[in-house]
Amino acid sequence: MPNPTNPINVALIGSKFMGRAHSNAWLNVGRFFPDAGQAVMHTVAARNAKEVQAFAEQWGWANAGTNWREAATDAEVDLVDVATPNHVHAEQAIAALEAGKHVVCEKPLAGTLADAKAMVDAAEVGGGRTFVWYNYRRVPAVALAHRLVQNGLLGRIYHVRAAYLQSWGGPDTPLLWRFQGDVAGSGAHGDLNAHIIDAVRFITGEEIVRIDGAIEHTFIEERATLAEGAGGEIAGAGADTGGMGESTVDDAVMFMGRLSGGGLASFEASRLATGYHNANRWEIHGEKGAVRFDFERMNELEVYDLDHDGDRQGWTTIDVTRGGDGHPYMEAWWPDSHGLGYEHGFVNQAADILTMLGGGQPLVPMPDFADAYRTQQVLDAALTSAREGQAVDIG
Repeated sequence: MPNPTNPINVALIGSKFMGRAHSNAWLNVGRFFPDAGQAVMHTVAARNAKEVQAFAEQWGWANAGTNWREAATDAEVDLVDVATPNHVHAEQAIAALEAGKHVVCEKPLAGTLADAKAMVDAAEVGGGRTFVWYNYRRVPAVALAHRLVQNGLLGRIYHVRAAYLQSWGGPDTPLLWRFQGDVAGSGAHGDLNAHIIDAVRFITGEEIVRIDGAIEHTFIEERATLAEGAGGEIAGAGADTGGMGESTVDDAVMFMGRLSGGGLASFEASRLATGYHNANRWEIHGEKGAVRFDFERMNELEVYDLDHDGDRQGWTTIDVTRGGDGHPYMEAWWPDSHGLGYEHGFVNQAADILTMLGGGQPLVPMPDFADAYRTQQVLDAALTSAREGQAVDIG
């Protein structure tokens, strides 16, 4: 096992949307978090030789190739970063773990519950540590909400409402891998509900123990097929083949659940929520107050505190950009009120990963494979509830 005090050589598998987000994180983490440790961008692997070479040159990877297994088992590599479609997470992560590597994997952990369980089992016997890119935990406002709730701001939690709403998946969007069930596992559910399930578990410290009802629906049943390698990473702009293919995932899923502390929760994910682009939002209500967040206003956290006198009770908007006042991660970044963006959550997570590999503690809890498996169980139980029309207990 590599000495964690030495620079960490990273191998990235995948060079599309998440590949870019992760590359940016590894490229910049040392510049803003110099005390966290050093990441060396050793190798990137992806399917197209020409594209991956250009990607490596653009993002600063020293080596590029098309054989992911060689990258994942290279003796010089310490940490393998899996940024590929869901159906290959298990194979790639397990191969890296068996080679004694640390592994950080994109979410959801896998396309199926069985694959996710195999990854957890491999992590238990492997020599490396595991991490999962639930990057919204590292948004300063979300990390602050976690801290406040764990310090007792809300007291007993009564209920949660969470939604992740996007609108890019309309009828003109072609048949990307995200609409293919054998590749993605699910649609908006695994892609979006996974994030808000993780957020609720993270902030409340409670588990979702029962699904009491669920609905899944596919509105766009056929989509234009794409030529091999064509299409964008999300909206899928690109030349189609002129044919049509079946979309085999959900466009929207809604479900209700119960928390381990007795509270109630509702979750909603959609790629057809007209008017919303990336509205990752939740609100949590308790006996002593409430908190709410919307990623489309990511530098703000709203808090309602019943300890205030009645004439001053109301929602307070906190500008979560003040490192000197203890706002998580902000000391590494800009002066007060110079807000962060989407990419910064990934850099913050890269810093915590390096800190942990060096023997330190992350600023807020880091999900490993076992933690992410709990979210995968909720995802699976919700689809079972929707398809069987009954409540499902989560073991």
